[in-house]
This record gives sequence, C-alpha cells and structure tokens, in this order.
Amino acid sequence: MAKKKCPDCEKCMPAWLAAFGDLMSLLLCFFVLLLSMSSMDAKKVSEAIGSLSGAMSVLEGGTKTEISKQRIQESTPIETRDETSQTVNRIQQAIAEANEMVKKEQGPEITLEEAQEGFVIKLPATLLFKAGSATIDNQDALLFLKRMSLLIDEMPNDVEMSVQGHTDDTGPGVNSPFKDNWELSTARAISVLKELVIDGVDPKRMNATGYAEFRPVATNVTRLGREQNRRVELHFFGAKNKPAKEKSSILDKAEM
Repeated sequence: MAKKKCPDCEKCMPAWLAAFGDLMSLLLCFFVLLLSMSSMDAKKVSEAIGSLSGAMSVLEGGTKTEISKQRIQESTPIETRDETSQTVNRIQQAIAEANEMVKKEQGPEITLEEAQEGFVIKLPATLLFKAGSATIDNQDALLFLKRMSLLIDEMPNDVEMSVQGHTDDTGPGVNSPFKDNWELSTARAISVLKELVIDGVDPKRMNATGYAEFRPVATNVTRLGREQNRRVELHFFGAKNKPAKEKSSILDKAEM
C-alpha cells in the first residue's frame, strides 16, 4: 500500500522578522516606561511657548514685527539711558585720572556717588580754591572742569545740573572778602558754574546755591573732617524729576 504524501506546509514569516517585531515591542514598552516615570512641568512648557510666541511672532498671539511710531517712542528712553551710562563711565575715568594728580598733593579726592534720581560729583575745595577765596586758580582744577564741560555736553538735553557750595564751621577768615560762610559757599558755587559756562555748558541747564556749614558730610572736630566738608558738589538730575521746591529756586535736595 502506497504511503500518503504529507501536504505542503503553509509559508510563514521569516524567523528574523519575528525577532525584529519582538525587539520593537520591547523598545516601545521601554519608552512607555520612561514616560510614565518622568514628569512634565506645565508652567515651563507654557513659558517656553510664550517666549516663542513673542520672539518669533509665528504662533497665535504673537506681536507684530513692523515698526510703528509707538514702538519707536517706547525704545527712546532705553537709548537715552545707554548714552547717559556711557557718559557716566567716562566721567568716572576722568575722576580717576584727576585723583592721580590729587594724590601728589595729599588732599581729599574727587568722588562720584549715586543719588536718588541721578549722581553727584564732589569736588574738594582744596583742589579749587585757596583758603577764604572763591577764585579758581588751580590749573588742574580748571582742566578737570573743562573736561567735565565736554562730557556734560554729551548728556541728553533733559539732564540738568545744580552746583552746590559747602564750607566747614570755621568761617572765611579775617583776610577773606566774604563776611560769612553763606557768601563764601555761594560765591564758590557760582565760580564753578561760570567756569563751566565759559567752557561751553548751556547756562539754562544749571543753577548755583550755597549751604555754608549746615550740610556737613563729616565731623568738623578733625582737620580731615573739615577738609571733607569744604567742597563743591555737582548734582545731575533729569528735568522731569525736578522737585517743586527747586522750581521755585529753593533747592532742598538735588535729584537726578
């Protein structure tokens, strides 16, 4: 009796394809597991989308990129502040160079300090004047004021300056043409103002006043303290920040 022939087996997928399918399944399970173990910060994602929306202007809610008058006006104050900062840096450099000369004479140095709305330059009286005098006869001081006038001219037009004279409590002296410290401090402030005007600063941007010995920055008991109190201050401030008292020509405190 003849043997029956086995039917042909149906063709199935290759063995390598089965192994590849198992590998893809394992990789999928692996990434699902990683995702389940991780956490997404919705706030950071929202901030990132907002940054792209504002910077690229391609997502919904993005800002317009065309230049408008309003945007130009809004950018102007930033440019002004940058220009003023550059000028202040140059003033600091000029002060540092002037102080190198002051060190040779072993006197108080010129200083620059921040104020509420600007900055203040303090000039020691020993650098500018002789005792009891309001005449500037120091060539180094005249050169510094001339350099300052050039830097002031570079500042925005809305920056104004108040020149303030101060003394210690010892009085002008018997050989002085001034009767008291009020006259001396005011005359010294005016001398500095006039020198700046001669050097080209617009007089409409400045005013001068004297405070005598009533606004000391140090004690009048020691010689060093009295030297610090004898000074002329240049207060720089924005015209829009000028207080009402100053508008009435009574300057209580210079604001920048």
